[in-house]
Amino acid sequence: MPLKPIDLTQSVYTLCTQYPDLIPVMEELGFSDITKPGMLATAGRWMTIPKGAALKKLELDTIKQMLAERGFTIKE
Repeated sequence: MPLKPIDLTQSVYTLCTQYPDLIPVMEELGFSDITKPGMLATAGRWMTIPKGAALKKLELDTIKQMLAERGFTIKE
């Protein structure tokens, strides 16, 4: 499986547009709002994964690990 690079400085909207298969992974990680109609197109445009992790009080390392397990690679 080819690795899909994720740049953590990009918005969640940009990343999910580039990789639609990221949406269910984000939901599984605790970002359930991403599946609500309009949320990705509004808040997702300025929200990054690190900002969302801080807001939801989630460990960024845990998120990175799960993304890696799902075939994504983190660009820092």
